[in-house]
Amino acid sequence: MKTKYVFVTGGVVSGLGKGITAASLGRLLKNRGYKVANQKFDPYINIDPGTMSPYEHGEVFVTDDGAETDLDLGHYERFTDENLTKNSSITMGKIYKEVIERERRGDYLGKTVQVIPHITNAIKEKIYAFEKSDVDIVITEIGGTVGDIEGLSMLEAIRQVGLENKPEDVIYIHVTLLPYISGSNELKSKPTQHSVKELQSLGIKPDILVCRTEVDIPESLRDKIALFCNVTKESVIANKTAGCLYEVPLMLEKEGLAVEVCKHLQLSRLEANNENWEKLNEKIRKVSDKEVTIGIVGKYVKLEDSYLSVIESLRHAGYENGVKVKPLLIDSETVTAENAKEILKDCKGIIVPGGFGNRGIEGKIQTVRYARENNIPFLGICLGMQMAVIEFARDVLQIKDANSEEFDEVCENPVIHIMYEQKDIVKKGGTMRLGSYPCTIKKGSLAEKVYGEEQIAERHRHRFEYNNKYREMLEEKGLVVSGTSPDGELVEMIEIKEHPYFIACQFHPEFKSRPDRPAPLFVNLVKATLNQKKKA
Repeated sequence: MKTKYVFVTGGVVSGLGKGITAASLGRLLKNRGYKVANQKFDPYINIDPGTMSPYEHGEVFVTDDGAETDLDLGHYERFTDENLTKNSSITMGKIYKEVIERERRGDYLGKTVQVIPHITNAIKEKIYAFEKSDVDIVITEIGGTVGDIEGLSMLEAIRQVGLENKPEDVIYIHVTLLPYISGSNELKSKPTQHSVKELQSLGIKPDILVCRTEVDIPESLRDKIALFCNVTKESVIANKTAGCLYEVPLMLEKEGLAVEVCKHLQLSRLEANNENWEKLNEKIRKVSDKEVTIGIVGKYVKLEDSYLSVIESLRHAGYENGVKVKPLLIDSETVTAENAKEILKDCKGIIVPGGFGNRGIEGKIQTVRYARENNIPFLGICLGMQMAVIEFARDVLQIKDANSEEFDEVCENPVIHIMYEQKDIVKKGGTMRLGSYPCTIKKGSLAEKVYGEEQIAERHRHRFEYNNKYREMLEEKGLVVSGTSPDGELVEMIEIKEHPYFIACQFHPEFKSRPDRPAPLFVNLVKATLNQKKKA
């Protein structure tokens, strides 16, 4: 089958849910038996979000092949259950870098390098790259909003894709806003009309409008939008605010989004097999009113998106355990030895997630100590594992100056030190230990009980590691190494046996969690909190 192309753009304001729309459509098309790949184009000039603060763009999502990407790729993977690659995350910076490198090599034979055709051709190469694979449908989301100056060349490139292919092989979906004015009890279509007009001025006529709305769209308003935006009435799709994120695909199915896409692309499978997704939502609806509070102690707590995959993984674990999980974001800079009990008193379980830099570190260490000494179920992730090692060395082994070389390059007891292959690296972007690596689990350990396997593979993003010089003395006092690289050199997991649930990992299990196949470390964290409740 000829590869088909779906382009998702957004108008009026950002944050309307383009990513969720693209992810939901991916799931609905997959449920019709098509091989789907989602792709995100971000207009910013950064090569990738890897060097950005989470406050700029939310979390950095890492793929199996080690790409540092936009958080929307997490939505794509969770909804479609497809592992994406570096070709699913393209930035304007990456495109410019490639074009300039080609110019320096002389690839353009002395020609003047211009946005059209050189930049737009480079963008199209990323879109057409899937033609070499078994992918039937490529869903490409264009970040930002129509009219953003930095995104114009991306919009021009997808316009050209429409010209270069048959009409039935390309479809444009525009996500826009229908604001609700409570004073007059009205939905207003003018912002949608203006957004479509802006898109049309760039040579792109949207085929489907996905309208973000808080209330149902009256039939008369659908007629008006269809007339003024030059689409059929059936192509005006309501995307109402859902009680749960994973309801959105079924809501859009009911609205007819996937059917309209299939008709336009002349795809024969109009009927979907949504049974498994419906079962998932039924499972979510049956979750009891019982609520479990899990503290996430980090330094980027002002923006929930900074820990998006961790939060979603906790929700997945809640579905599996039949309870609602309430993530409680706690600023690690506020936690001290004196107030830890008061600040963390409502947490039935605690996570110290990944991060970089020394701000808030002492608060994380005190959080680990509180969880360890008070038998609070605990999960440390990446930096969280390193904090657990430092805390154990300081408070159990009484190595009071135990530290990480990340925070003190000349400390005398670096229980966490820089990885050997990272020592001479100066550039920060894309140079960490990134992507999926295997881990061998120790027999008889909590880790083996959690995973039910002796060999796993999880995604990484770090420069520093457990220092094996301290391994023997730490293990003698009870900090068990329960997971390592296959050669035994890199410590991947640690745990404490005499504790209801104290486990930490150097990798990021949240990146592979799915709503219908949750990450085992999160499932067992929530389960441990419930067991503790029963004992209480």
